[in-house]
Amino acid sequence: MHTDQTRQIVRHLHQRPRARVLVVGGGINGVATFRDLALQGVDVTLVERGDYCQGASGASSHMIHGGIRYLENGEFRLVHESVQERNNLLEVAAHHVKPLRTTIPIFSTFSGILSAPLRFLTHRSGKPTERGAVLIKLGLMMYDAFAGIKRNTPWHTFVGRRGSLAALPHLRDDVKYTATYFDASVHNPERLTLDVLRDGLAANPQARAVNYVSLVGNDGGAATLRDELTGETFEFAADVIVNATGAWTDQTNTDMGAPTRYMGGTKGSHIVLDHPELHAACAGREIFFEHTDGRIVLIYPLGDRVLVGTTDIDADMSVDAVCTEEEVDYFFDLVSHVFPAIRLERSQIVYRFSGVRPLPRHDDTAPGFVSRDYRIERREAGNVVLSLVGGKWTTFRAVAEELTDHVLGEVGLSRSVQTTRLPIGGGRNYPTTDDGRRAWVAARTEYASTERLHVLLERYGTRADDVLPYLQHDDAPVSGLGDPNELSTAELAYMVDHEQIGHLIDVLVRRTALAFRGLVNRELVAAIADELARRLGWDADRRAEEIRGCEKVLLDLHQVELV
Repeated sequence: MHTDQTRQIVRHLHQRPRARVLVVGGGINGVATFRDLALQGVDVTLVERGDYCQGASGASSHMIHGGIRYLENGEFRLVHESVQERNNLLEVAAHHVKPLRTTIPIFSTFSGILSAPLRFLTHRSGKPTERGAVLIKLGLMMYDAFAGIKRNTPWHTFVGRRGSLAALPHLRDDVKYTATYFDASVHNPERLTLDVLRDGLAANPQARAVNYVSLVGNDGGAATLRDELTGETFEFAADVIVNATGAWTDQTNTDMGAPTRYMGGTKGSHIVLDHPELHAACAGREIFFEHTDGRIVLIYPLGDRVLVGTTDIDADMSVDAVCTEEEVDYFFDLVSHVFPAIRLERSQIVYRFSGVRPLPRHDDTAPGFVSRDYRIERREAGNVVLSLVGGKWTTFRAVAEELTDHVLGEVGLSRSVQTTRLPIGGGRNYPTTDDGRRAWVAARTEYASTERLHVLLERYGTRADDVLPYLQHDDAPVSGLGDPNELSTAELAYMVDHEQIGHLIDVLVRRTALAFRGLVNRELVAAIADELARRLGWDADRRAEEIRGCEKVLLDLHQVELV
């Protein structure tokens, strides 16, 4: 039985209260840097004040993309790097990163040719001017060029009005062209982050990582850490501290006694809809376009749900980021902009989420034109602190590589392992074809039904093989689920043993996508709470507290009211 009263993983930090490098922040960039450092044999520890992938990393548009719109900002280096990283992730993380067919509806031919250079030069949005076919064609030609000849995505295509309406009959009938190209999607960014983390832990016996532990001070040699589950504080020494806390980078530096003003994050919100008609209208592709205000937005089918986003609003870091009713109105308006006959109701929203992008301070630059590139800031005061400013999902491996190389230089070591082509977690030997997946499932039917095995393969990739032995003992479905294949008591036991469950909400939002898909109800919450209480040693008061906390997070941050 496990207990979170002085968790075993925290005891390990007490027993050896130092590391060569301390990474602060368990989003994708911090976790990827932890993995890279562990692979190089560095004694590294990571702490995250909440759960892994709880902040901006878990509030993304679920895209792995080159950033075609960054071309207009002149960020050619970033676009090239992003496209190459996208192509690589399609290979090394094929269990979570999938090709995404993306279509841009276009309503004019020459519009934007004069205003685009002005936007490029001034980085101010000015009066919105629609981007026409000529401008988009030029952008896609450049985008294709960055992908190179040796590519794993098709070249873009252009079709006229007749072909566009034949493929997408719900589009506005005044559409003149559609342009289609391929990027990629990450259906479960939280699980991919966890995969990267576990690769780091497996790579190096000295590597340690713990969630729900925050950094609350640094005297230049020893950091002060606090266990957020118990309130206990303790000292932890490190030669180098990597501040990878995203939009909270300045706050983290302030907590270490060295205030900075690096960051100027913007809030991005999304809604998830259970809307079969809108889902069908997308015809299996992302609809990616500019709204009337010039903001690039998306309508994106994910499984049997539809994701709509995103906004770009200067963030108030003193309050939680939440999707407002005004943003919902904006999302409904953008859907009607391209699919005017489709009606949306708020009752069709099953989930909302919002996060703060870790963007650099941008003063009077319009939010949409703030650089998505990244840089590393260094300061020295006893120990060395490296602060990551910026960074996006798609480039996490490249960001981690640059941060790791900086750290290696600080500690006098050199790189011994390259990560470019290194498979990630359950992406190792993942079957990428339907026949391959069927064969994988057929070879394991002694453990579970075909349907259950498909769920596990989608959730874990080939790491599902680690889960299967648990199913031999007690694979009873968790009550409250419409589909009994979604989650079982045995799988919860695996998560407790291997995935650092700190709170009930971790299971619903980050270890599974049950909340995202609108599948959470009171019966399910109670059943999972019972199972976690049994395995984590929670008493009745703690169990009740977890349920209340879970309901509060779902309602306050995601506008989900349990029934």
